[in-house]
Order: sequence, then structure tokens, then C-alpha cells
Amino acid sequence: MFGKTDKIEVGGQAVIEGVMMRSPKRVVTAVRRKNGQIVVKNEPYVALSKRYRLLGLPVIRGVISFFEMLVIGLKTLNYSAEVAMNDLEEEQKEKDARERKKKASRNEGFLVVSLILGLGLGLAIFFFTPLLLTNLLQIHKGAISFNLVAGAIRIILFLVYVWVISLFHELRRLFEYHGAEHKSIFAYEAGHELTPEQARNFSTKHPRCGTSFLLIVALVAILVFSLADTVFALKTGHLPGLAQRLLIHFLLLPFVAGVSYELLKLSGRAHQHRLARVLMAPGLWLQRITTKEPDDDQIAVALVALKEALAP
Repeated sequence: MFGKTDKIEVGGQAVIEGVMMRSPKRVVTAVRRKNGQIVVKNEPYVALSKRYRLLGLPVIRGVISFFEMLVIGLKTLNYSAEVAMNDLEEEQKEKDARERKKKASRNEGFLVVSLILGLGLGLAIFFFTPLLLTNLLQIHKGAISFNLVAGAIRIILFLVYVWVISLFHELRRLFEYHGAEHKSIFAYEAGHELTPEQARNFSTKHPRCGTSFLLIVALVAILVFSLADTVFALKTGHLPGLAQRLLIHFLLLPFVAGVSYELLKLSGRAHQHRLARVLMAPGLWLQRITTKEPDDDQIAVALVALKEALAP
């Protein structure tokens, strides 16, 4: 999720019993332990798009930001999981320093494996499966019709996925922290005092949430892939087959992500315009599932992360 003022941009993510906030200078993760203490991990970080001018160009910066957030997101989730595991170990009185070192080294490897498996699974479910099903339905009349059906299947699969994970009780608190993240950034954007009392009055649904970004990706993909298939047909005299579509669309995924990122930023700047509100509406509707109303303790954790991220 991304928030913005004239001075500082901040983005966030819910983690296990906590929230990560990212500013141009640092990544901060705040997690509440079982004893009520809030532990904070504060790491300096400057985005690649800020360090290298070429990577900061429109569209390219979106691709870079997408992969950076994947890595940062997994690292912060890993950290919050470690905090939770430490609490369990203390409860069970199993404090073995050497074993924890082994776990830490295994976690680094697990992080890499998780990233690879997560990307692979995501591509299989949301990229390959829609193309395969559309091909099996024998929809070959044209580039637009094929990609409209594939895009519809992709969106349906995504909605079903989000709905299914929302049924797990364990994930409800994650969605509550997601709501706390949004409320905190809303309060910051409005210039209010960063307290739970001020933040609780804001909505849990933010137009620049990552959930909205994924829906934008699905819609942009329909347009970009349709154009690519049309160009292929004009060059070769026939529409691409399944294998050719897989290759062409896969190669275009970074471009789709980059364009979607620019549209998300644009929607944030133009969110008061009627057309922008209409375009943002589906993402806000989806957040009825991915965000829940947090309590003040959860908002307090999000505010700790936000204040640390905004520190000079």
C-alpha cells in the first residue's frame, strides 16, 4: 500500500502481529509480542530506482519497485515469523542459542526458496492456467476475445483465491493489521496527530493498496496482451498458439507491471476526479475482504512503524 504527501512517500504491508512501513530512507517493521511489548526492526534502505537514474524512468521504476517489494515483503514476513517463534519458544522454555543460529541460517535459504516457489505458483495459477483454460475453450476468434476471456478467468481465480484465504481464522488478524496500516497512512496524509484515537476514524480501504494494484495488473494485461497478439497476427498471418502466447505474454509481464505501477501512482494523484474514483472502485470493493477493522492496539503498532519510517 502506498501513501503520499508533498514531502515523503510511505508504503506498508501487514505482517504477522505487526506492520511494515517503508519510506525513501528506511524499512521499519513493528511487531507486538505476546507480552504486549512492541519490537521494532529499523533498516536503512534506498530504492534502486533512487540510486540509479536509468532505473527511475517511468515504467522501468514500476518493474523494479514490484520486485523490490516482493523481496522486502518476504523478509519482513520472515522477521515477524521469527518473533512469533521466539515467543513460542519462551512459552515452552526451549531456549537453545545454537539451535536459533541454525534456524536463522535456514531462514535465509527458506526466504530464497519461498520467493522462487511463490513466484512459480503465482505464474502457474494466475498466468498459465487462464491461457490454458481459454485455449481449451477453443476461443480463437481474435486477439481481443481470447484475452478478454483469459483476463476474466484470471480475475475470477484471483477473487476466489482472496475469498478462500479470508476464510482462515488465522489470517483475520493479518487483515486487521492491513486495516491498521491503511488507517495510519490516512491519518498521516490528512495531517492529523499520529495517535490511535485520530487514526481509528479513517477507512480501512485505501485507493493505492497493493490489492488494487493486482486488479490493475489484470486489466492492463488484457489490453497489452491483446495488442501483442494482434501485432503477432499482422506479422505472421495467424494468431499465436498456446506456447507462443505463453512466451510472448511472459516476456511482457514486466512491462505490464511497470504500466500498472504508473497507473496506481496516477490514481493516487487524481483520486478526487470522478473517473479516477470509478476506476479505483473495484480495488476498494475487494478490500472489503482483504482488510478488517483493527483495534487500537493494532493501530498503535502500525503507528510505531510509521513514525520510525518518517524519522529524519
